[in-house]
Amino acid sequence: MDVFSRTIRRVLLLLGIGIILMILGAMIGYAIGGGNPFAVFVPSTWTHIFDFLK
Repeated sequence: MDVFSRTIRRVLLLLGIGIILMILGAMIGYAIGGGNPFAVFVPSTWTHIFDFLK
């Protein structure tokens, strides 16, 4: 396996871990706020968040 292939594999692995940790963090944060942690996956939740940020 050459250096380029190992680097790409490592970057993809770190990106995947980062995405998983962001999802878990959003679920934990939403649960601490008193909501259903699985409501993070509902599109209306994200619409509300983006409207709040405008």
